[in-house]
Amino acid sequence: MILPLRLEGVSYAVGGREIIAPLTLEIEAGTSTVILGANGAGKSVLMRLMHGLIEPTSGRVAWADADARRARRQQAMVFQRPVMLRRSARGNVLFALRAADVAAAECGARADDALREVGLAHLAPNPARVLSGGEQQRLALARAWALHPEVLFLDEPTASLDPRATREIEAIIRAFDAAGSKIVMATHNLAQAMRLGDEVLFLHQGQLVERSPVDTFFKRPASAEAAAFIKGELPWA
Repeated sequence: MILPLRLEGVSYAVGGREIIAPLTLEIEAGTSTVILGANGAGKSVLMRLMHGLIEPTSGRVAWADADARRARRQQAMVFQRPVMLRRSARGNVLFALRAADVAAAECGARADDALREVGLAHLAPNPARVLSGGEQQRLALARAWALHPEVLFLDEPTASLDPRATREIEAIIRAFDAAGSKIVMATHNLAQAMRLGDEVLFLHQGQLVERSPVDTFFKRPASAEAAAFIKGELPWA
């Protein structure tokens, strides 16, 4: 087990501008965690810090399993606009498995299972780059599914999709949750947060303003900033 994930006094700054103010928190297994906040609040940066894509300016990000290589293998991240490799849909999943050093004898079956899980088995031989936006996002989730991650990070996974594609992606996210993956998702979509989240981390101008169960956050926000965000009254929301 690589959870819990601990962020100890973590901050991030670029060119002297603080993007994430110093924060300390622990991400546990089980509950689905949604990171909420207006555009520019620091949601994506916080997710990248957690996933290890960028290093904090100060502080420490630590997994329960101190073996960094093993911890990396037990997590996956899906972005708002996934990068598709210049190969087939199946080839994209196989590449992810090989990059994770999965045994060659297992790769084919795991790739096929992942494509079936996201409803893309019939498109396995098709070039990934000609798939629709929703199909590409499902393929990104298939690459993650094949890895059987303990933690799945999702950065605005449906922000550019239509309602039907959004429903399809949300169904796959629920399948990850049911299979035991810890979901950590950044979004500014309040309805989606209520549908998929168990707890909310609310960011405002790079600061972690509050953390609470989803129902509590939406019914009884503990801060004026959260209340304004829920009402759509933040000037940059």
